[in-house]
Amino acid sequence: MNSTRAKVLGLLVATGVLAGAVTASGAQADAPRDALEQLVKQEKFPGAVLVTQSTSYTAGAARFGRPGPPPVNGRVRAASNTKTFVAVVVLQLVAEGKVELDAPIERYLPGLIRGKGIDGHKITVRNLVQQNSGLPEYTSHIGIDDYEKSKDRYFEPRQLLAVALAHPATAQPGQRWEYSNTNYIVAGMLIERMTGRPLAEQVTKRVIDKARLRDTYWPRVGERTIRGTHARGYGLLKDGKTVADVTELDPSAAWAAGQLITTPADLNAFFAALIGGKLLPARQLAEMRKTVPAQMWPGARYGLGLVSTELSCGGVYWGHGGDIPGFETRGGVTEDGRQASVVVTALPGTFGPANGDRAHAAVMSTVDKALCSGGKR
Repeated sequence: MNSTRAKVLGLLVATGVLAGAVTASGAQADAPRDALEQLVKQEKFPGAVLVTQSTSYTAGAARFGRPGPPPVNGRVRAASNTKTFVAVVVLQLVAEGKVELDAPIERYLPGLIRGKGIDGHKITVRNLVQQNSGLPEYTSHIGIDDYEKSKDRYFEPRQLLAVALAHPATAQPGQRWEYSNTNYIVAGMLIERMTGRPLAEQVTKRVIDKARLRDTYWPRVGERTIRGTHARGYGLLKDGKTVADVTELDPSAAWAAGQLITTPADLNAFFAALIGGKLLPARQLAEMRKTVPAQMWPGARYGLGLVSTELSCGGVYWGHGGDIPGFETRGGVTEDGRQASVVVTALPGTFGPANGDRAHAAVMSTVDKALCSGGKR
């Protein structure tokens, strides 16, 4: 799942995201490849992959401490990129007249959203998918930071919601933007209630199949492994010092907020299909692109499950990004056809906690360099 990193502005300047435009001439043409190499050499990620609309690069190793590069387009846990898939389904239901964006969630899930300062009559569907509902963050209270205890634990969505609702609201609906995975647990429940079908089926049928994503799938109940070719992911254990292989885990703690598995190329194809108008009618896509400032990274604005990020060379790119034990993904697409997805096989700071913000800034810089040095499709 995702985390906000409000302290990286100076680091982004230092690593080049805000330092000026990157062109595709001379030595700058190698900027994306060089940046990817630095993710391994300087920021100590075990492996890193960059996939654009026209080329792919890898750096490091598929397994820490062993020879052999990461697969060029191996599968990875999508983490919070899942939110955009779920938001697309919600907006498809809006287009079908089954859901209203500005209707209270109480209309669709009566009696469910209740707690201290929490009232489903006041929280709209838009509040959920735009992350300004004030619902507390369930992930802070279920112990997922202890990999050894949580990796085999299965959670029902109702359990996750119950954990959140046991804590008071963090703000009034619409008062401020505040990232909470709980919003998307409720959005997933909304989809299941309004379709009468499992969320996994609806995301697969309405988004994955429609966008022709060949390597993206929703893990089966209890499925802990990643199917097919993939690099290993690494994370810190509870002691904050020991690094372990955390590739295998039960992703049910993420559910609608981050359970999907995908590839860098499929992420590019998904966001390209979305921004290209292939997954939503124009009216709903326009709603999705109505953004508010978001404390994720400099230049980020949050729409309805979709993030725009300023480019150093001008304009913005559209994507989301995701963090989950073992993997971080960042990237997106521009309206003129440029695409870039970066995957690293550990969360920033895993191999040096003091450098977590700097490492994250370096990942973002790599995306920026790839998009600013890449031509149109």
